[in-house]
Amino acid sequence: MPSSQELQEFLKSQIDELKPHYERLVAPLEKLRDDKLTARQFHKAFRKVVNTFDDAGPEMAVMEDFTIPSHNGAIPVRLYVPHGASDVAGPTTLFFHGGGFVSGSIESHEGIARRLAGGSNIRLLSVEYRLAPEHPYPSAPDDCEAVLNWLFEGHGVEKNLSPSRIAISGDSAGGNMAAYLAQKYRNDIKAQLLFYPLMQLAELKPYKPGPQDMLQIGTAILGLIEKNYLAGTDPKDTRISPLFETDLRGLPPAFISTCSIDPLRFEGKAYADKLEISGGVVEYHHEKMMPHGYMNFAAAFPAAKKTANMATEFLLKHL
Repeated sequence: MPSSQELQEFLKSQIDELKPHYERLVAPLEKLRDDKLTARQFHKAFRKVVNTFDDAGPEMAVMEDFTIPSHNGAIPVRLYVPHGASDVAGPTTLFFHGGGFVSGSIESHEGIARRLAGGSNIRLLSVEYRLAPEHPYPSAPDDCEAVLNWLFEGHGVEKNLSPSRIAISGDSAGGNMAAYLAQKYRNDIKAQLLFYPLMQLAELKPYKPGPQDMLQIGTAILGLIEKNYLAGTDPKDTRISPLFETDLRGLPPAFISTCSIDPLRFEGKAYADKLEISGGVVEYHHEKMMPHGYMNFAAAFPAAKKTANMATEFLLKHL
């Protein structure tokens, strides 16, 4: 495992956009590569990084917290209504936050949610699904699917959320669940946004490691997910690893974004390729020299806002 000095030298010499921030960024990132990291420690470190490097995002006309009923209890959600949203039932973006199924929240991903809503002028509903280890698989996807079905059933119409014009989105672990639900409900979802998505959990290391993987964050966190979230479940199940789905015909148009300092970069690109081969509409974007989770670091990286803007343009085109 590289030393702290080696990590700092690598970041300083190779990643120009990180130079003003790398000293503050390396310390919390180092905590995320410990093989003995617990879910609670990861949650704390993740929140610290986000609080330091993200910004609030654009102002909303309305932000409303409420709960959606399900067989497993009430699911907290937050509705973001941008100033340019229609005043009748219109399109909705459903968003699932990342955090390795053990961390993240509506709060930690508010900046991303605001940028997607504000950039598109489309209402966005962010889901506070249950987290492992207290709630292992399938708690998280069960909650996300329950909210999606709540929308399909028309319960959101009173909040101007159309049951027939829905886009699904998520980053990392949230992208994992968004991808699976886009497969299952391919005839009902109009678009999908997948930001550096976690597409499979059968293999925990990139098949072709490079200097981008010096931090070794990915291996440690994926191990944390395997232990706390999967808890013995078959990782080849397509609900866990949507990359392994063989029938990708008729899926909704997809915006897929990956980044180079990320062990998930290969699987995101592989999924984009599979969708294209299956005849799907795909817009693929790869951000060089950005770390996994960079969309949470908008105060440090202009690329976070650029990617969000590209995604909202895609939404407006297809939703």
